[in-house]
Amino acid sequence: MSLQNVLAEDRRLVVLRLLSEGGFRANESVLRKGLDAFGHRIAHELMRADLAFLQEHGLLRIEVLHPPSGTELWLAQLTDAGDEVARGVSVHPGVARRGPGD
Repeated sequence: MSLQNVLAEDRRLVVLRLLSEGGFRANESVLRKGLDAFGHRIAHELMRADLAFLQEHGLLRIEVLHPPSGTELWLAQLTDAGDEVARGVSVHPGVARRGPGD
């Protein structure tokens, strides 16, 4: 497995964990700050690509907000399946497996 794949899978797990531990909903800006705190400094486009991947796999839902500023904002909401992956109850391809004690 390439380093790029390892990093992508870890980012996606961190996103799910942030949502699971932080109230099940967060916007993309908050999630990027959370990823940064875990050592994943990523571009806006990559954040959206990871969120889209997680939505395509039924692990979260995305709501697109159109605030008055005119800048589109994505709001992610964790699904039950995503919460199970975040807590290590189940595993999902493309998302790192939560280890013991994590």
